[in-house]
Amino acid sequence: EVQLVESGGGLVQAGGSLRLSCAASGFTFDDYAIGWFRQAPGKEREGVSCISSSDGTTYYVDSVKGRFTISNDNAKNTVYLQMNSLKPEDTAVYYCAAALGCASNDFGPWGRGTQVTVSS
Repeated sequence: EVQLVESGGGLVQAGGSLRLSCAASGFTFDDYAIGWFRQAPGKEREGVSCISSSDGTTYYVDSVKGRFTISNDNAKNTVYLQMNSLKPEDTAVYYCAAALGCASNDFGPWGRGTQVTVSS
């Protein structure tokens, strides 16, 4: 069974930092691209960042460039999202999901996510 479990969310003040973790089981994540997504109340889910297994290339949505960093730990089968200089507009449920590549439209599976709340 393929599972991705997000953790590390919480409540922080604007300007603070969090590190989210995405722990994979049932597959080796370095065979895939792993993306971070977020969904705020009343809004569509959006892609935030992705790391490609093919060449290690990372991608970020413009709104988080320079603030967020995606990385992986192969030994732990875990992908991280380091989030610095958090803003209230970063508040959302954050999800990780896998695909064959970062350009894929078929990310999954979708878990429960982890809540990130940034207060002003």
